[in-house]
Amino acid sequence: MSKEEIAVSFSNGEFDKIIEHLSDEADWEIVGDIKFIGKPAIVENCTQVSAYFRSVNTTFTTLNVIVQDNKVVVNGTGKFTRDSQVLSFVAACDLYEFDNNGKILNITSYCIPTEET
Repeated sequence: MSKEEIAVSFSNGEFDKIIEHLSDEADWEIVGDIKFIGKPAIVENCTQVSAYFRSVNTTFTTLNVIVQDNKVVVNGTGKFTRDSQVLSFVAACDLYEFDNNGKILNITSYCIPTEET
């Protein structure tokens, strides 16, 4: 997978596709919420988030992807529904930094609850 494909997969909640592309020393900060340090902590959180995603209908829309050297930025939206009712809608931006082996070193996520437009 390319860096762009890895980043878009992670941003769209397809965590099982990218686990092997995480550096052992990776960290993931969800700004204003929590920081996960090390691959095991990130994988554990991805497992929990995946369980939530399976309990609702999810619609991810990727709006922009910017790739430069070892950095990738993905922004888009996520809509979460159950029984035709919108539970939440978020605008999100994820910044990825990769090491020289193509593994994710850092993820910084901005997730802003908002109204669907």
